[in-house]
Amino acid sequence: MSENLRSRVVTQGVQRSPNRAMLRAVGFKDEDFTKPIVGIANGFSTITPCNMGIDGLAKRADSAARTAGAMPQMFGTITISDGISMGTEGMKYSLVSREVIADAIETACMGQSMDGVLAIGGCDKNMPGAMIAIARMNIPAIFVYGGTIKPGHLNGTDLTVVSSFEAVGRHSAGKLSEDQLLDVERHACPGAGSCGGMFTANTMSSAFEAMGMSLMYSSTMAAEDEEKAESAEKSAYVLVEAVRNQLLPRQIITRESIENAISVIMAVGGSTNAVLHFLAIAHAAGIPLILDDFERIRERVPVLCDLKPSGRYVATDLHKAGGIPQVMKMLLAHDLLHGDCITITGQTVAELLKDIPAQPRPDQDVIRPWSNPMYASGHLAILKGNLATEGAVAKITGVKNPQITGSARVFESEEECLDAILAGKIHPGDVIVVRSEGPKGGPGMREMLAPTSAIIGAGLGDAVGLITDGRFSGGTYGW
Repeated sequence: MSENLRSRVVTQGVQRSPNRAMLRAVGFKDEDFTKPIVGIANGFSTITPCNMGIDGLAKRADSAARTAGAMPQMFGTITISDGISMGTEGMKYSLVSREVIADAIETACMGQSMDGVLAIGGCDKNMPGAMIAIARMNIPAIFVYGGTIKPGHLNGTDLTVVSSFEAVGRHSAGKLSEDQLLDVERHACPGAGSCGGMFTANTMSSAFEAMGMSLMYSSTMAAEDEEKAESAEKSAYVLVEAVRNQLLPRQIITRESIENAISVIMAVGGSTNAVLHFLAIAHAAGIPLILDDFERIRERVPVLCDLKPSGRYVATDLHKAGGIPQVMKMLLAHDLLHGDCITITGQTVAELLKDIPAQPRPDQDVIRPWSNPMYASGHLAILKGNLATEGAVAKITGVKNPQITGSARVFESEEECLDAILAGKIHPGDVIVVRSEGPKGGPGMREMLAPTSAIIGAGLGDAVGLITDGRFSGGTYGW
């Protein structure tokens, strides 16, 4: 139990009785008042498949925390499904929801003087929202990812939610019939879990594992598999031990561990959204981090994984191939990881990776050998120029030619741009400019997955550029 709460319910005689009476009403017995109180920040929701399996994980973690000698207190957080709100006015609420989640977790934990928190999240903003709160509160904490969705299947091809967006572009270009479009929609998302490629959710979960705030291997587990529930259970035990040892987030979230996370993001071909999320997380933790830091790491870290959206495989394939620990060990072996960073287990990164081989298994091709990477340097390039004097982010995976010159086609909204693409009014050599979609102009900095996917689906991915003051989805690739 925290010193703050203990002083109220144990030592202050006048307040002791009413405070304890309230806790008795939620299940406390005499012997429970000396146990640590840990929050289970539960992102369960049927709004999105990303979060619909979290309820079971929360209950598993709750039971484990009790067994470990703590008193868990479960509370809910919200989520917005980017995949559902994409291309609509609802997307203006997506990035804002990150702050709502952070504020909700901090409010519940600090308002009730909790000793630690286990945060469980699924959709994109759950991860950074939780980590911002964890960094601000600095009470023992662990993040549990709700898990990735398994791929959909159609005609021998793996599908993700982005397949559906791209199918719209193919349909508008006359390359896909209406029945075929409907088939893709019906098969793209087969069950519970976050979007299956190395999109924003899987990028952030992988980064948190690399940073030491989640258990090893946990970030690429499928939501529906038993090992995901077992990992949630183990996470609760680890959290209770961290509470007893007072292992605090700011001992784990350091400049060096954030650099580890960014290195892994580059190596797996992760989402552009990781840039703005880690800038916010670092700020919450009081750690200096700027755009130039991403570019510095990009220049020395190769892209090692062949993952969607620009590659062939999904997160469950990465998990079978060795997961994030295999990628981390390769980076560590080439002096691109800080092995002395402490993790939530109390062990260092190097200690956790010591038994993992420095080379990936030869019977898989999801993780490429060091001698044959997907790209020699990272894919999230930081650009500066007259359009973005303070910097912009470009995701350049899958780009054959890193330069484009053409006529600017300016649109004042995502909808206006998408209408032009679907009407066949965008041609090779055009540079699309979507403005008034930024943090203020939108407001909310909407993601442009609908237009970018339509461009890819229409076969214009190598021939058209897109610039926006909004954001690119984790499912976007190209130029």
